[in-house]
Amino acid sequence: MKWRFMAALMGMTLLVLLVQDIPLSNYLREVQTDRIITALERDAFVLAGRSEEALELPTGEQDEYLAALAAAYRAEGGARVVIVNAAGEAVVTSDDDQSRVGISYASRPEIAAALAGSIQTGHRYSETLGFELLYVSVPVFSGEEVLGAVRLTYPEQEVTDAVNAQLWTLGWVAITTVILAGIVGLIVSSSVTRRLQFLRRTTELLAKGDLRARADASAGAPEIRSLATSFNRMADRLEALVDQQRSFAADASHQLRTPLTALRLRLERARELLSTDPDGAADRLADAEAEADRLLTIIEGLLLLNRAEGRVTTPVDIDLSAAARDRVEQWQALASELGITITLHAPPSAVVSAAETAAEQVLDNYLDNAISVSAPGTEVTVTVAVESAATRVEVADRGPGLTEAECEHAFERFWRGDLDRGGSGLGLAIVAQLMTASGGTASLAPRPGGGVVASAVFETA
Repeated sequence: MKWRFMAALMGMTLLVLLVQDIPLSNYLREVQTDRIITALERDAFVLAGRSEEALELPTGEQDEYLAALAAAYRAEGGARVVIVNAAGEAVVTSDDDQSRVGISYASRPEIAAALAGSIQTGHRYSETLGFELLYVSVPVFSGEEVLGAVRLTYPEQEVTDAVNAQLWTLGWVAITTVILAGIVGLIVSSSVTRRLQFLRRTTELLAKGDLRARADASAGAPEIRSLATSFNRMADRLEALVDQQRSFAADASHQLRTPLTALRLRLERARELLSTDPDGAADRLADAEAEADRLLTIIEGLLLLNRAEGRVTTPVDIDLSAAARDRVEQWQALASELGITITLHAPPSAVVSAAETAAEQVLDNYLDNAISVSAPGTEVTVTVAVESAATRVEVADRGPGLTEAECEHAFERFWRGDLDRGGSGLGLAIVAQLMTASGGTASLAPRPGGGVVASAVFETA
């Protein structure tokens, strides 16, 4: 990825430079050509003005003056100079060899046009010199009479060389820019890939079984930090799931071992008594059935707890007061049979945020425990109270009660306390998981005067 990113950045930079520099080179050529032609026209008119008197009254001294003027102009890096009279014959040239003086230039198109009173500029191939020329021809006027013409010629290769020199400069700038783009691309891609390599190594550690491996989400680009954060959430979830499965297997093996052993012993004893003591064998089989029921209860509790721990839900808005009224109504019949009264204190509405069905299951567990420990003639009180940022539901009984230490351990798996009234010992552990999934808390506390207050605190919606 690092090298592909660098190559892509260099390629894009090169493409941009080519798109920019190719039209720029043509523009530079045009500008350089126009600049030279403009300079040649200016110089041609200056030379024409100085040639007017010499062409109007030709003398040897005037010819020498024009020759010196043309030579000096050529020596200063100017163009080649040819001055002709009205007949088109060369009067002066800037060549060191003056053998072309007196030769007719009337056949040259630019000279003929200048002698006709026109200014001519352009370029053409010189058969005499063997290369392309830029030329400017201007007439030499005396009033309205054309006394002759001045022609300046300049090798077009000079223009090409000047443009090429500028293009070489641009080329070096372009090469330097592409190299710098590559260096920047390498630095940027290295910083990105380095964080990705760290993340890859962390992933490999996680794949090898190191569930504590986490990515560094505090450095790198925002996208990399976001990816690392998501990876860490996934790793946290994976570790929790693995721990949950391990805990489930450990709890299941520990809690099922004793009932299975007892069940086996009772079945073996029943088989021994089957022929000699049928009534004793029947008692043993009845005990075995009770033990099987206990096993079924434990297994169902473990499965329910496992589902609660593995639940990933989005909290929804529910009316806790309505849920409390519904559950009290459902448990009222059983409570009446046992001589227990259930009293509800709740506002007309109390909307909270909770996992779906969590409030109903929590109330069912609390009411089940409260009714199971309450004596006939006592009261179970259910209270829903809306606080500033939370809503609390409490189920209070007048049972034997628990100490503060016992209340702290009550939500542990398979904890039953001293007053074991059967059950799997998983109900309150399920409550704790449901409240965690809802973003709330569950707790028990001793009730003044005897009994226990079971509380669940939900976020107010």
